[in-house]
Amino acid sequence: MSETRFTLVIGNRNYSSWSMRAWLLMRELRIEFDERVLPLFSETFDREILRYSPARRVPVLLAGDLAIWDTIAIAEYLAEAFPDRAVWPARADHRARARSVCAEMHAGFGALRANMPMNVEARLAGRGWNLEVQADIDRIVAMWSGLRAAHAGSGPFLFGAYSAADAFYAPVVSRFETYGVALPPDCEAYRRAILETASMRDWTTAALEEKTFLAEDEPYRRARD
Repeated sequence: MSETRFTLVIGNRNYSSWSMRAWLLMRELRIEFDERVLPLFSETFDREILRYSPARRVPVLLAGDLAIWDTIAIAEYLAEAFPDRAVWPARADHRARARSVCAEMHAGFGALRANMPMNVEARLAGRGWNLEVQADIDRIVAMWSGLRAAHAGSGPFLFGAYSAADAFYAPVVSRFETYGVALPPDCEAYRRAILETASMRDWTTAALEEKTFLAEDEPYRRARD
């Protein structure tokens, strides 16, 4: 096990889907870390983020003098530092599939991201939908259904036990909750399993305590209700 002290730099919990992935993964797999929150779209963010990331994005994992500013790179670093924590599934073919679906989330689903931005505290059923968004939803449903059918006997998550794949799709779970996306029973059961993890409950509780309204991430509301 690594002896390095970790700090995770994140954005606002209510809005920062990328931050959620790394934070949930580390919390759910019991990897200890400190955290630092940089408010998005603020002067503080613009001033502070360059101390940690030349890419000017969160999250950033600080491991001693090393800064890691990409979520897939963070997952891979943690897998090497904590081989006993099962960041990825145990079987090689399952690991390859898990890395594939994480890479698809990392690079794809642009219509869903743009039209249904993460907003933990909001309930905006029906907002943001269009045919391109539905195509993204259909692909995610097909993916989740296939993985759950293959791994149902091993646990409630995409590959049975919790892994990086679940952390990567947790912001999608949150979006589906916010925008009232209807899911088939197997995907609905998976959604509930993610929402009921200790890490997701803790993230949600903290997100609901935030009082910052970011117009850039609230395309459907001028202010919170």
